[in-house]
Amino acid sequence: MGFHSQSKAQTSQRKATASAWTCATSGLVFGLVSLVGLGAAPAQAQNIFEPVAKINDSVITSYELSQRMAFLTVLRAPGNLRELALKQLMDEALQQQAAKAEDVSVTAEDVLAGMSEFTGRFNLKVEEFNKIIAQAGVAPETFRDFVSNGMAWRAVVSKRWQGRINVTEDEIDRQLSLTAPGQNARVLLSEIVLAAENPEAMQEANARASQFSEITTLGAFAAEARRSSVSASSGRSGRLNWTDLSDLPPAVAAQVVALEPGHVTDPVPVQNGVAVFQLRAIEEVDRPTPADVTVEYAAMMIPGGRSAEALAQAAEIRAKTDSCNDLFGLFPGSTEAQIAKEAVPVGELPTRYAVELAQLDEGEASTALTSANGQNLVYLMLCSRSRELPEDVSRDQLKLRLQNQRLQAFSTAYLEELRAAAFIEEFDAQ
Repeated sequence: MGFHSQSKAQTSQRKATASAWTCATSGLVFGLVSLVGLGAAPAQAQNIFEPVAKINDSVITSYELSQRMAFLTVLRAPGNLRELALKQLMDEALQQQAAKAEDVSVTAEDVLAGMSEFTGRFNLKVEEFNKIIAQAGVAPETFRDFVSNGMAWRAVVSKRWQGRINVTEDEIDRQLSLTAPGQNARVLLSEIVLAAENPEAMQEANARASQFSEITTLGAFAAEARRSSVSASSGRSGRLNWTDLSDLPPAVAAQVVALEPGHVTDPVPVQNGVAVFQLRAIEEVDRPTPADVTVEYAAMMIPGGRSAEALAQAAEIRAKTDSCNDLFGLFPGSTEAQIAKEAVPVGELPTRYAVELAQLDEGEASTALTSANGQNLVYLMLCSRSRELPEDVSRDQLKLRLQNQRLQAFSTAYLEELRAAAFIEEFDAQ
């Protein structure tokens, strides 16, 4: 791990790949100043080492779960903290198992450097940060393990795929042209989404999606979309509306920008499935490409999936709301389980959410998606979208950015494979 190298390229890579920590706690607002005097929730005196989940041969204890929840409380994480903490810990268990299988480890010196880099984003030293989290009952080992696990996983992904990522000079030229002042691009895409809810189905879906990636004509892709896609867009032959390239998930945008019209991306992992995207057209627009796009959205779960009743209720909601505030005003007292609202960088959105939100203007809503089990219709509304304009970038920086975007796509796909193949058991909370 090159955390002490003075190379500018390695420094840029550390900054680019640091988003792995941010992804783990997407949408956080770091109100550290307000944490003075913050107390931890009372811990249960008994059974702190009682297992709450088992992932293959690894066990997550009640103590580990309560520590991660307290840590996420310090980080001001939105949503259901128990669900978020448990998901993070289960993913990290899979990542640790992969690191062991790959014979990957990180040194104590590297971990300390990683901790310093993390706390440095908030102008704090590690010792100062540990004092703050201690006030919330978080042990310093919890923070250390959080950083160490993330570093080991990045080392695994880098070892497996770093040498297989090739960014061509033509791709860099095209990206540079799109980041020039006054230049941006929008694209017309079509999609095919294949369902996969178990390891066997995931393997089959990846194989079929790889075949779709070989398609080079609009007609062939449209026919497959009508025949095979589980997305609501299948009735439109998979066709999506014009979308700003910068509004797409980086892992998708990095592939799309390298395509010729008619060609198709490699398989992209999505929730309970796999997707591929075909480029139908691309055109320049007269506004600069933002360096970062942050999306604030609300997602409401309507029972009934894509039933006529659920769609009718969604249509009624749409007729009565013009903004996310209207949505919450229509259902006062709604819990986070019913309506979730958060603001996150577009790269941290679930792929299906990101693609749908990219086609919406503020106050518009989509009913194209359902929940993972298909039992709820997702009423997805775009609250706002903010764009940070870019700084000048060199060819080396741009190449590194494209490499990291693709590396992140490999990372996401590999974790999905590990999760699908794992034996996972959750135990009832006491």
